[in-house]
Formats: sequence, C-alpha cells, structure tokens
Amino acid sequence: MDTVRGEAPKSRVKQDADYIFHELTRSICPDCKTVIDAQIIIRDNKVFMRKRCPTHGWFEGIISSDAEMYVDSVKFNKPGTIPLDFSTEVKDGCPLDCGLCPEHKQHMCLALIEVNSACNLNCPVCFANAGLGFSLTMEQVEKMLDRFVETEGDPEVVQFSGGEPTIHPQLFEMIQAAQDRGIRQVMVNTNGVRIAKDDRFLAGLAKLNPVIYFQFDGLRRETYEVIRGEDLLDIKMLALDRIHEAGMSAVLVAAIERGVNVGEVGAIVEFGLAHPAVRGVVLQPVTHVGRHIDFDPMQRVTIPDVIHGIVDQSKGRFVMEDFVPVPCCFPTCQVNSYVFVDGDKTVPLPRLLEIDQYLDYITNRALPKAPNAADVQKALEGLWSASAVAGTEKTASQFECACGPGLDLPYSMNHLKDHIFQIAIKDFMDAYTFNVKQVMKCCVGILVPDGRAIPFCAYNSVGYREEIREQLTLEQARSKIELARRSNS
Repeated sequence: MDTVRGEAPKSRVKQDADYIFHELTRSICPDCKTVIDAQIIIRDNKVFMRKRCPTHGWFEGIISSDAEMYVDSVKFNKPGTIPLDFSTEVKDGCPLDCGLCPEHKQHMCLALIEVNSACNLNCPVCFANAGLGFSLTMEQVEKMLDRFVETEGDPEVVQFSGGEPTIHPQLFEMIQAAQDRGIRQVMVNTNGVRIAKDDRFLAGLAKLNPVIYFQFDGLRRETYEVIRGEDLLDIKMLALDRIHEAGMSAVLVAAIERGVNVGEVGAIVEFGLAHPAVRGVVLQPVTHVGRHIDFDPMQRVTIPDVIHGIVDQSKGRFVMEDFVPVPCCFPTCQVNSYVFVDGDKTVPLPRLLEIDQYLDYITNRALPKAPNAADVQKALEGLWSASAVAGTEKTASQFECACGPGLDLPYSMNHLKDHIFQIAIKDFMDAYTFNVKQVMKCCVGILVPDGRAIPFCAYNSVGYREEIREQLTLEQARSKIELARRSNS
C-alpha cells in the first residue's frame, strides 16, 4: 500500500454488490447450448439470470420485472405427480435425458403432437420455425397417442399443432383417434386461415368439436404485419365468427412482444370477453427460439408486464390480486385467473375465495374449516393447472365447486360453462432464461414418434427440435424414395 511520510495509510472501502444473489441453477449457453451454471439475481426489484459459458463469455437476461411476485410464488409449488412410466434413463443429467427421465418431477398435464412442420403462413415470429420438413403418418400418431395413454393412464389434454395442423390431410382421423382413446380434451392449435376460407373443412371440424386454440395477437393491423408478416385481422375476425356459427369454442392465444402489442393485452381480454365463441385467452410473452424479430434479452416481456398491462388497460375490471400462480408446473412459469361472466357483470374468482389459503403448499396453512374445504382445494388445483381447458364442462364443474357458494348460479352445467372465462399468462423459456429447475417440473410436453415426451421449453431451446425435425425429414424422404422405387420396379 502506498503511503506518504507522516500520513496514516489509506485503506480501501468494501462495497456492497448492487444485486442480491438469490440462487444457483443450471442453464444453457445461448450460443452453443452447452449446459452451464447460472445465477438468479435480484436487482432494482427485478429478477435476472446471469451465466458464463467458458467459450462464449457472460450472458444476462431478465426473468421477471417484479421480484416480489417472483419470490412470493414459491408457496404455490405443488408436489408433483409421477407418471406411470418413463421413456429414457438418467445418463447425462437434465436437460439432456428428456423423454421423460426418472428425475422429472411432474407428469404431463398437456401433450402436443406436431403433425407437420409445414405452414400456410410464413410468420416472422414462429417458435416452431415452420417450413418444409415432415408430415407425420397416421400410424405414427396412433403410436404416440398409445404411449401417452400408457404413461398417463387417464390423459387430460392433447393438442394437435405444427407447423399448421389444419393443412394435414389426416387431421380429422387424428382427432378421432385421440377421442377414441378417451383423452378428455382435444385441441387444435391453428392460425385460422383454413377455418376462414374452407366451408367443407369447417363442417368436418365441427363434427369432431375440438377446442380451437386460436392464434390471435391483437386488434391492430400493424401487429399482424410485424408478428405474422401480413395483415390478417380480417381473416382472424371472420374465422372467429365462423367458429361460433359452427357451434365450437375458441381460446385466443397471443404472442406478446415488447414494442409491438404489450399495449393491446387489455383489449385482447376485453374482446375475448365480448365474443360469443371465445372462452378464454392465453397471453404468451414471445419465446425467442425458432424465428423471431430482433430483441434485447434485458428488455423481454415477462409475466408481471402482462398482468400490469391487463390491470392498467382494463379500466378497473381487474387488479393484480386476480392473478394466481399455477402450482402444477413451476409457479413462476404461469399465472391464471377465472372470471364469471353474465352480460356486463364480471366477477373474478379470486374475489370470491382466498385462493392462497388452499394453494399454499409451503407454509402449510390449515385449510378453512368448511365441510367441503378438501373438495374446494381439489377443484382449485384443477382450475390452476395446465390441463384446464376453457369452455369445458369439467372447468365449469370445478368453478362451481370452488365458488358456487359465493355466487347465485341459476345455470345447468352445460350452460354454466359458457359463463366462465379463463385468463392464462404463460412464459416459455428461451436460451437466455432457460432454468433446469423449472424444466424438471414442466407439465407441457411434445410427443415424438419414438415414444418420448419432451418438456416444451427443453424441446425448443436445447436442440431437440432441430434433431427430431432432421430425423423425421430424412425418414420421410427415404420412405418416398422407397415408394418410388417399388412403383418403378
């Protein structure tokens, strides 16, 4: 230490870090996908992931714009339900053994089958990176459904997706196959273009009556031009009206991106509440995998941003406390709310019931002493689950059990389901926010032909999607070559 004769030595002053170290987890490098350590830190009441790849250096991205909400959600972490069977072994550790492996902490509430990789749009934002590739056969889909039944016993929900599933020539047979296996709810994830334009297709779809998981990003033409590459607003409106005329129900699904449509989340909810075909909305901050527009990982949209948007834009209809973390997945991944709708009257379920008394799994509060408290808890666990599908009799029954005593409900069950509106905010992870802790409790999985069920965020972020797409594309090409050879011989 340097000193001047006759003066006391100068000492350095220790300084506090400008963040709180919250926890250590595992993640991946956004560049090379290597599994690396990651720090979860809190700074300025926001939560960030900070990590270092030995090859590509340091990365940081925001996880939540509200640290208090993030930390408080831990009490909603419900014990997982173990599937009946696993499809892979523990070898390299999470997230490299997905299938599910025996270290996975939750069964699959909702399974997706991507029936093709092709699409009738070319959206700038597409986590599936839709384009030329593969189209599953009926035999492959039936085997996937059978394996789903084997691992789940009594599966809750299967969703047919893509690409764009409505352009698959055997979609109807696939929906029927799922229904024949007793899967309670079958959904079709669609952009709605074929529904808007094809009368015959719509009539066939209506006979099967799946729930339509309907891509709907906003109410401005500019929103679609940015996210979908063209003005689709009129097609979206026409498709929704035709869904209603055909007697089907829809859930609006919006990809929410900073600087594009965060200011529309309240309008999307209000539109959904007013449209007769719509039973709920799912608001999904854009997950930056596949195709996406340029973004700053420090400015990405998070769940609290969407909740604040709904509250600020709904003219007092909603408050922050109306939104509750979902316990079946990791509770920082999704929040839900339910609204009883009767004309202009709307009552959020959390106003009728102190939900955290039933869904607090950490502090282990005693349940209220009401005789049906255990039934109410079970009903709430069903509603606050990834398997909850808006507009179904099951959801109506759970809603009635949970809040019926607080409302005068003069409806039959079949009528009641038309008065219950679901709002879900689901934040899927990308390479900047990928957290092994959350993946290990994921309850939304992609089924693949070899029998595996791969957690959604791992499938899209770690490299499984690219690996399986290449494999299926090559298999399909070989099959075509072999078919052509046999035809010519």
